[in-house]
Amino acid sequence: MKVIYEDESIIVVDKPAGIATQSSKIGEKDLETELKKYRKTKGEKPEIYVIHRLDQPVSGLLVFAKDKESAGILSKDMAQESFSKVYEATILKPFSLIKEGCLEDYLVKDNRTNSSRVAKSPKENGAKRAALSYKVLDQDEKTARVLITLETGRHHQIRVQFSNAGMPLLGDLKYGSPESIEISKARGINFVALRAVRLCFKHPKTGKIMEFEET
Repeated sequence: MKVIYEDESIIVVDKPAGIATQSSKIGEKDLETELKKYRKTKGEKPEIYVIHRLDQPVSGLLVFAKDKESAGILSKDMAQESFSKVYEATILKPFSLIKEGCLEDYLVKDNRTNSSRVAKSPKENGAKRAALSYKVLDQDEKTARVLITLETGRHHQIRVQFSNAGMPLLGDLKYGSPESIEISKARGINFVALRAVRLCFKHPKTGKIMEFEET
């Protein structure tokens, strides 16, 4: 875990792949607990509020609140989808790859299996709209690296939508295809090839636009 920025209200970190953002499993390391320990070592109140999450095998930028008031404001902004979140991913290249495109589906989450799927109909029980746009950065014979901007923030959204579109992410054992998994193994990719590289939101206390981008 690397701390990118912090003040009296928020803390922005670079989450490594393989660690959960938050976990209820006894003995499992998670970012929320690590940040509470971090604050305690600084002589601060070990209080941390989770605002948004990255899947355990995904890395990148996350913001946490240090107090309940800030958490409430950030969570409200998050619910209104006023956060800007940009990701980079490496995908299995389809036969015909559109250089820039949008994906829009309705997703249904299954809490029992901790997975999501594309709904059969927008009217299906529990279905929620999921939308994103992407741009191809570079590509080789079998794969492409894409920049993804989320319009909505659904459970496993990027992984599910790209898989459904025939472009599964490398390293994704849950939603990948036999071909994408085979290429991932050949290239030594052990985690989902997805990283949160840009984060933009309003500061909960000052209202200032806070922008963080991987350099």
